[in-house]
Amino acid sequence: MQIHVVRPGETLYSIARQYGVSVTLLGRLNQVPAGGALAVGQTLVVYEPERVHVVRPGETLEGIARREGVSVLSLYQNNYFLGGRSRILPDEELIVALKGEKSGTLGVNGYAYTFIRQEQLRTVLPYITYLTPFTYGVTSQGGLVVPDDGPLLAAAPQYGAQLWMHLSTLTDSGSFNSRLGGALLENETAQKALIDAVAANMAEKGYQGLDVDFEYVLPEQREAYAAFITRLREALNPLGCPVIVALAPKTSAAQRGLLYEAHDYTLLGAAANAVFLMTYEWGYAYGPPMAVAPLGQVRAVLDYALTAVAPEKIFMGIPLYGYDWPLPFVSGETRAFHRHPDRAFRGRIPALALAGAGGRARSAPRHCHSIRRGRAGPLLPLHRPRRARARRLVRGCAQHRSQAPPRGRIPFAGRGVLESCTSLSSELGGARLAL
Repeated sequence: MQIHVVRPGETLYSIARQYGVSVTLLGRLNQVPAGGALAVGQTLVVYEPERVHVVRPGETLEGIARREGVSVLSLYQNNYFLGGRSRILPDEELIVALKGEKSGTLGVNGYAYTFIRQEQLRTVLPYITYLTPFTYGVTSQGGLVVPDDGPLLAAAPQYGAQLWMHLSTLTDSGSFNSRLGGALLENETAQKALIDAVAANMAEKGYQGLDVDFEYVLPEQREAYAAFITRLREALNPLGCPVIVALAPKTSAAQRGLLYEAHDYTLLGAAANAVFLMTYEWGYAYGPPMAVAPLGQVRAVLDYALTAVAPEKIFMGIPLYGYDWPLPFVSGETRAFHRHPDRAFRGRIPALALAGAGGRARSAPRHCHSIRRGRAGPLLPLHRPRRARARRLVRGCAQHRSQAPPRGRIPFAGRGVLESCTSLSSELGGARLAL
């Protein structure tokens, strides 16, 4: 498997010929539009098949897997265009096996809203190790606020994905509640009730791990929060369930701000089985046009995390979205909208800042389909903005800023997957996504 960066003048056909692969498979595996349009700077994943099967009339995916001596899941993983569905057509080319040795394993966790479309969910399930429905809430007395997670619980086992339960202080208003978390951390009776409720819910629904996300915890409750995570780990580990805790993206132990101070990397890293670094949302809906996850900022957080937490315990957050800022940007008035990264390559986003992108978003002439790397990182200028329309409502949070999150909810035009996190950890168990 190789990554090819599209250069000026290249076509899908010329790239396929360069690597000696099927132009049809190259296009389908990278979701290239039917016309073959590419954007300069776009990356293409080039699969090098060792064995390909051409579908014959009447064949099924299960039958092909049986005949070829592979699993249906591996066929899904090798053929992204299947979208996690077993429907195949005569004369389709399917990659049965890839060349080369596997270089290692990768644990991938995906967070999904409960309203995610099943079609979208099944597209990503073959590629993740863990699925985490977002989110279970809490009450100050230790009760659980239960989401409608049934459809996600039913889908994950079909693709071998472990289920993790997500526990947070997010409220119906769409904001993380400091008072709610504070009341719980000051009440050991309520904590015991919550831990018992969490354990019972995980056993009943088949959850195999717990992800805790308490944000805007008061600084004076730093040690109490770590002690609560320790109690959760001590209660759940004997049941075979690891506990992971989300950490705000800090670059030093002395970092100030309500989001950061109670997230003590050393204490929480010792208290939990693993940590999840929230390395995203520097660029956010109510802020100026900028990258969601600038590479320099992400690297600084990882560099600090490695001084306080064992490397095998670290999951790194990766945003699966960008933002669409109407231009010109007016501070206090402009609000950006979530967009899926694929739309950048289809020429439909005016100023998109993706994970790893840097620099300032800016307008460009209509139909300027290029992705250029500037001094601070890639810029993605596409066409001039049109008025965006919100299609969903989800939580709003001015993440990674010292101010409190905005009240209420923000428009979201995505299809349900919030973000993912990855780890090279060998301690969390379960299936791994093979590289």
